[in-house]
Amino acid sequence: MSKTVKPYGNFEWIDLEKPDQEELKTLTEPFNMDINLLEDSLEPGHLPKIEKVNNYTFIILRAYSANFTDNVTTVEELSNKIAFFINENRLITIHRAEFDFLEHLTDHYNNSESLMLSIIDEMIFTYEKPLQIQSEKMDEFEREIFLKNGNAISIESLYYQKSKARISKKVFQLTQSVLNQIPVKPESNSILQDLKDTTLSYLLQSDEVIEDANTLLNSYLSVTAQKNNDVMKLLTIFSAFFLPLTFIAGIYGMNFNNMPELRWQNGYYITLGVMLSISIIIYAWFKRKKIM
Repeated sequence: MSKTVKPYGNFEWIDLEKPDQEELKTLTEPFNMDINLLEDSLEPGHLPKIEKVNNYTFIILRAYSANFTDNVTTVEELSNKIAFFINENRLITIHRAEFDFLEHLTDHYNNSESLMLSIIDEMIFTYEKPLQIQSEKMDEFEREIFLKNGNAISIESLYYQKSKARISKKVFQLTQSVLNQIPVKPESNSILQDLKDTTLSYLLQSDEVIEDANTLLNSYLSVTAQKNNDVMKLLTIFSAFFLPLTFIAGIYGMNFNNMPELRWQNGYYITLGVMLSISIIIYAWFKRKKIM
């Protein structure tokens, strides 16, 4: 476990990284924290929430932590959380993963609230680049489908992009609910509103990625169905040409002695002419019906 204590003028910040349950209980016992909230702070897959208990406000939020190329299907794989215990005198942050932005925060904060809002801003910002990459992926898939007939598109990759966007959307919706319930001082209203606006923007972007993924999947299936229809059309045309010719060849392939046509001097050429005539008639009919 890593513990960092940073005293500020009016409050102190205690940052706990990778604590186990016993260590967490020992370290937070002097602060009279609820044991259930401590357990929530250690649960890997806990979704964003906010509670007011005793003299602390308890908040859980999640930051994007997966690699951009990872194929993820759960919220634990996509993101990691930070739990906040905050009051006027103290801010305690608890997290399992390492977050670089926690090491690069400025030291100029007037109160615990402004420090918490700064950390939340950094957490929300972690989603910007992944959402941008996902939007670019959707454009790439679209070009593959409509300009290259979908020959190189990966349905698996499209599924995982949709999965990541769906998880992000869920996190943004819950984060939005948490931000709407955070009580702040009047001087912090503009900062909180900016966080709400950013969250809403990312929520709309993730929703757009989901809609694009659904549209692209339907388009891909339509293009694939069209290819199959073209193949079936080609096979049908070949069958229409060769079925009557095969029928004629089958009849005159029978070796019966009383078939008068077998003794015609020009029977072979007459039969070929009939076959050719039938082929021409079929071709003309297909052209008239605009099948070919």
